[in-house]
Amino acid sequence: MTVADRIDVNPKVMLGKPVIKGTRITVELVLRKLGEGASVADLLDAYPRLTRQDIQAALSYAADTLAHEAHVVASQKHYPSGA
Repeated sequence: MTVADRIDVNPKVMLGKPVIKGTRITVELVLRKLGEGASVADLLDAYPRLTRQDIQAALSYAADTLAHEAHVVASQKHYPSGA
């Protein structure tokens, strides 16, 4: 299965944010929870409709999206050195 098989972007669902197909679980939610320290097992427990493959697809979707974004220079005001 590909990312496209698991991730859906539809303006009528969650305001067009990318979601796990067939759910209202956004890619952003998955990434935020993982970034906050939740484990894959934590996510699977909290969201029974979510699968390991869905989480992997969310990560792949995010990586693919970032790979195709234009580079933005961060100002020192927002990102102090050493951060």
